[in-house]
This record gives sequence, C-alpha cells and structure tokens, in this order.
Amino acid sequence: MNATQRLRNLGQSLWLDQITRGLLTMGTLKRYIDEYSVTGLTSNPTIFDQAIKNTDFYNEAIRQKVREGKSGEDLFFELALEDLTQAADLFRPSHEATGGVDGWASLEVSPLLAYDTASTIKEARDLYARAKRPNLFIKIPGTHEGLPAIEETVYTGVPINVTLLFSSEQYLRAAEAYMRAVERRLAAGFDPKVASVASLFVSRWDKAVMGKVPKELNNRLGIAIAKRTYKAYRDLLASTRWQKLAKAGAMPQRLLLASTGTKDPEASDVLYIEALAAPDTINTMPEQTLLAFADHGRVEGVLPADGGDAEEMLGRFAGAGVDVARLAADLQTEGALSFSKSWIDLMQCIASKCDLVGKT
Repeated sequence: MNATQRLRNLGQSLWLDQITRGLLTMGTLKRYIDEYSVTGLTSNPTIFDQAIKNTDFYNEAIRQKVREGKSGEDLFFELALEDLTQAADLFRPSHEATGGVDGWASLEVSPLLAYDTASTIKEARDLYARAKRPNLFIKIPGTHEGLPAIEETVYTGVPINVTLLFSSEQYLRAAEAYMRAVERRLAAGFDPKVASVASLFVSRWDKAVMGKVPKELNNRLGIAIAKRTYKAYRDLLASTRWQKLAKAGAMPQRLLLASTGTKDPEASDVLYIEALAAPDTINTMPEQTLLAFADHGRVEGVLPADGGDAEEMLGRFAGAGVDVARLAADLQTEGALSFSKSWIDLMQCIASKCDLVGKT
C-alpha cells in the first residue's frame, strides 16, 4: 500500500490541482485514480492558461470553435467544460459510491467577478446548468461580495467550492453563508443536501513571510493556520446548529486544504501533505506533489482536532511582527488580483491561439 492509499484510508480525499486535455486523452488521470486513489480535481485560470499556452492539445478544438464564430470567454468556457465534464465522468463512480461526498471536479467563475455579487450568481448558475453533471463544483471566491453569491447559489441548488480562503475567520464566514443557504432550503421545503467545500490556501502564507521571520519559523505559518482552521471546522461540525442541519439531511461543507505544493526549494517536496493529514478533509495538490508523495511520502499522524500547538506557534509569529489578521486579508486581496491577472493572460492566450490555429 503506497502513501496515497494510506492517506485515503485515513479519511482524507486526494484531489489533483491540475487539468490539461492531455491528462484526459492520454489516460493519465484514469491511472492516477486507479493507482494513487485520486478522487477529485480542481482547476483555476492559471492552470488553464498554462495548459492551453504550453501544449497543442487544444488546437483542433480551438480551430473548430473559431470556425463557429466563437472567441474569448465563450470559447474558453466551452473548452473548460469539455475537459471538466470528462473529468467529472471519470470521478462519477467515486461520487456515487460516497453518496456525493467525493468524486468532484471544479470550475471557477471569471475572477473578474470577485467583487460583483449579481454577476457571480448568474455565471455560477449558467456554468452549472451547461455542465449537466451532478459532480461539478462551481468555484466562487470567499470575498465580501462573494459570500452572498455563495449563499444564493447554494440556496438554488448549485454545488459550490468556496475558494481564496486564508484563515479560520474567513472559513467561518464561508461556512456561515453555506449554513444560511441550507437553513433557507429547509424553510422553503427543499432538499437540504447541496454539496460544498471550503478551500483554505496554505503555502502562500509561508511564501509571504519568507525572509521576514527567524529562519526557524520558515514553512511553519501555513501549517499553524491550517491547524487553527481545522479546529474551527471540527468545532462547527460538533455545534448544535450544525447537528440540527445534519439530522435534517444536510451535507457537511468539507474543509479543503489547497495550495499545498512546497514553494521553498530547501523544504521537503511533500511538507504540506505529510503535515496536513486529517480525516474528513480534502487535500488538493499539484501533479508533481502527488507523484512525489506516492513515491516517498509518509503518513505518521493527523491534525489535532483541538488545534494542537497552533496558538503557541501563531504567538511566535506575532512576536516576530506578523499580523495574521491583516496578512489574511492581504493574501485574499492579492489572490483575487493574481487570478484576475491570470484570467487576462488566459484571454490573451486564447486570442493568440485563435489567430494562430484559426488560419490553418
């Protein structure tokens, strides 16, 4: 039994934070499902930008869509939905075997809508309807404007992956939006079972403070934040409010640990995977991290439900001058800007590819 299977047996889902058409057409994703216990997949504008820019797998599809008069966002979403519905179909057995808990693919709304509630709601509903797959999450950022969009889309039955969360406080706000939606569904006589995950970004914390704190604190902030958030997650699931919803048939909004590829070349390439093993959660990781963990990863412990040494460690960072609350807000803002830039780059890439292959 390899490390990925042991992690799966512990109760943590392994998802791939990667998508290219080659992963699908060459059978690689199917192999990862069979050999490495991968049960889901996430995507974002940066991933698609690199996939379309750096491979030829999309050329023929782009050529055909150009002939049909398509371009820009419309063309991109057609490409993305083609990829992600194929991935969702590969994960369908896991989805059905787990009663909808696992086996998901994720597609993000345009990052340019991060601060536009109404447009986010409209696009999320449209993309989910176009996909025609029960196991496709629509990703909405947990920004101030994103939270009411999350509530409204979950209320209307759209499964949501809340992205760009960086702290326990941001996670709890996303969980509150989800629970309000479920409570509204119950009050309206609707089925309360609408899936959601809340994605906590981890490694960006350590990248943000690298060189600004004592060396012994390197690569420890993201893990401390994850431990604090995991405690908040376990406490919420044990709360009277959630237990009432669970008894009515609601699904837990699972905590997803994202951005778990190691950024520091001096640190272990499986640092965050080994440190963040936890039942009833998801870890979505880059392809190279998945392969590294399958090769030499170890499963030796789990995140403590009580947060363990999180507060002591965060106190050390506070003593080193790190304002965690402020940095969390900054990281969310920077993350939204980064995805917006990637979206603009992606649209430029699409335009260039249209010019290139549309003439051949």
